[in-house]
This record gives sequence, structure tokens and C-alpha cells, in this order.
Amino acid sequence: MGFTRVLRAGVCGTLTAALLLTSASLAAADQVRDDQWALDALNAGSVWKISKGSGVTVAVIDDGVNASHVDLQGNVLPGKDFMDGGSATPNPGDNHGTGMASIIAAHGHGADAGVVGLAPEAKILPIRAFGTDGPGLPEPIRYAVDHGASVINVSLCFDSSDPQKIDEVSDAVAYALSHDVLVVGASGNEDDKGGKCYPAASPGALGVGAVKNDGLIWNGSNPGDFVALTAPGANIVSAKGAGNEYRAASGTSDAAAYTSAAAALLRSKFPDLTAGQIANRLVKTAVMPDSEKSLSLPDQSYGYGIIQPLAALKDNIPAGSKYGPLTVPESLKGKPAASGASAPGEEEEKADQKAMLIWAVIGVVGLAVIGLIVFLIVKASRRNKNNSGGPGGTSTYPQYGQQPAPPHQNPYQQQAAPQQNPYQQPTPPQGQWPPQQ
Repeated sequence: MGFTRVLRAGVCGTLTAALLLTSASLAAADQVRDDQWALDALNAGSVWKISKGSGVTVAVIDDGVNASHVDLQGNVLPGKDFMDGGSATPNPGDNHGTGMASIIAAHGHGADAGVVGLAPEAKILPIRAFGTDGPGLPEPIRYAVDHGASVINVSLCFDSSDPQKIDEVSDAVAYALSHDVLVVGASGNEDDKGGKCYPAASPGALGVGAVKNDGLIWNGSNPGDFVALTAPGANIVSAKGAGNEYRAASGTSDAAAYTSAAAALLRSKFPDLTAGQIANRLVKTAVMPDSEKSLSLPDQSYGYGIIQPLAALKDNIPAGSKYGPLTVPESLKGKPAASGASAPGEEEEKADQKAMLIWAVIGVVGLAVIGLIVFLIVKASRRNKNNSGGPGGTSTYPQYGQQPAPPHQNPYQQQAAPQQNPYQQPTPPQGQWPPQQ
């Protein structure tokens, strides 16, 4: 299956500036590091003290990855080229896949130079499948699942009018979810002209829109009921597909890559959580800029808000249901109840209620045990009292029965420390880039 239409705006990445910098100039490379405003906004320094994505493989389905780039060397696995066969090396002029890989898992070079991804110890599985002559997305998605990826980044999309082709992509996303693999898709770069964009809109996928460095929606980001989250996507510096050069671009592609990296951090930290529960941690800790907090969530543009990987790693969040906030594909649903199947949010709420009920039962049993112990102590105390002097004797034991049993502490009632919203910096003047930190 070929793409019926690849997103017009540069495959979810509109080039806004090109930085023709090489690793030969350390000063220039240091500027590249300084220009990565998203790392500051996402508290990367604190995040890396908890997780760097070690042990996690992120598949990048795109136009190939430059594995020899100085900032990516050692972090790119052998992949597959569905276009021409062989390795997943990009053609001359193709920079998109390398850029996404570097946003996810670049490690920079030198003391403090070059591009660093949000999950710098994750591995990239490059899959070259971009273009109208390619096999489309179903086969590459299944390949990624079968070759060890636990997160799949798809920073491209199509809005086919052919239901069969949409179903084929959605079936591949369901296949990924059935194997506990999270598919992250860009929402598209056509603002309100775009409609639904696949695979971001496929049931089971996590659709991502883009925000600027002030936290407001980037003006090209597609809205829709399939948008679950947003992430930095304006003036994002990344590696190029040839040599050791860099570029700066804007688009929901970059936002999807940052979200895939955040998912890799979580999968490394919480290896026992399902793909849906990883998505749940991202959704439950997302934030809105102050000026947009009156919006009803999920919002068509923001979804549940902007990703906060530090909070997602640190906050005390119940695991929730298997699929979390993800729309459950029909093929993965059990037999519906007589009144109809529960929505994913209802399933999660039921799971949380069940967990609370279990803790309540544990609390009641614990109080009963404490009461029994107190009763036995009091009985023994009275026996000793009688043995040491009868009714007129003096007891040296405290009256435990007069003390209330300590209340059972519910671990889910702990209040997480408020996270500081980093998106309150002023919008840079029109035309100014890079933004002043």
C-alpha cells in the first residue's frame, strides 16, 4: 500500500532555517546545543538523573537515518530499507528521519556540543519506508514490532479517502498494541485544513500536536479528537541526513519525536507497565499554559496538554487499565456487555476504583487484626493483674484498649508535588530565532 497523500507541509516538518554546521567548529556546535530550547522546557537535566532510555528500542519509520552522524554513532541499530533494500540510509537531501532519530536518541559529542535527544541512551531501529512507491505503513509497523521496538515513532501521515487503506494501517497499529508496543504519530501540519491524519488517528495510537516555546499551539498543528498530547515542535534543532550537519525545523513531526523519547524514558524506568499505562502517565502529568487552563480537556488542539516527562517519571500515578487513555481497536476488545462496551476512560476509572476497594479491604482486615491483638493484650493484662494482687492490685500495663487504632494510609491519596510549568516564557519577537533563553 502506498501513501495516497503524504502531508504537504514537508512531511510534518516545515523547514524554517538551515544550520550548515560541522563538527569541525566546536563553537558552532556549542551554539547548536544552546539552541535546543525544548530540552530546558522539558527539564532534561533533571529527567536524565532518573532515566535516559537505556534498554529501550525506538523504531523510526521515515526516510532513513544517517547512522554515521557524530551525534548518533553507536545508537543506531541495523534497520531495513523497504524502498530499495539494504540498510536504511537516507538518499541525498533526505534529512527528516535523521532529524527525528536525533531528537529521540542523539548523544551529542565532545564536552557539550551537538544535538542531544531526550532519551540519549535509547537505541534507534531505522526503517526506510517513506514515499509513494513504498509499501505504506502496515508492513514497516509490523516489522518494527517483530524486531524489538517497544515504541514506534511515525512522524509522517496520510489522510486517505480509501477506507481500506485506513483499515490496513489501523490493523497494523492494533497489531503493535496487541504486542505491547506504543505507536506515536504526528497529527499533521495543515491546521484546520487537514482533517484526520493516520496513523495518529488510528485506534490504539497516540496522536501528538506541536507547541511553540511559549506553550501555545504552533499555527500549523492539526487539531482533532485524535490529538492526545502536545510537545515542543517549533524551531527544533536536529541532525541532518548527510555529514555532521544540523538543521532547524518546525512541525508536529518534531513533537511526535519528543513524545516517543518521553515514552522511551518511561519504558526504561517502568518496564512492567503496558503501552497504554505508559501513555496514561504522559496524559495524567501533561500541563496546559496558564492562558489556556480554562479549556475543557481533551482539547482538539492540545489533547490533554503538553508532555512533562519529569513529572511522568516521578509522580505517584496508579497504573490504570491495560490500554489507559488509548482508544481500544475493535479487534482487541472483548465481547461487549449487554449495555455496550465501556469507553477506555471508564475502564481506567473502574480499575482505579477496584484498586481503592482492595486497599479499603486491606485496611479493614488490618484494623481487625489490630483489634484482636489489643483484645489479647488486655486479656493477658487482666490475668496478670489478678495474679499479682487480685482486684486491689496495681497493674503496670497501659490500657491499650483505650487508644484508637492508627488509621490505614491510602497510598493513592498522596499529593504529588506541583510541577512548575516551564511554558511561561514570553513569546520571542516576530521573526526572531533562535528564541532567547
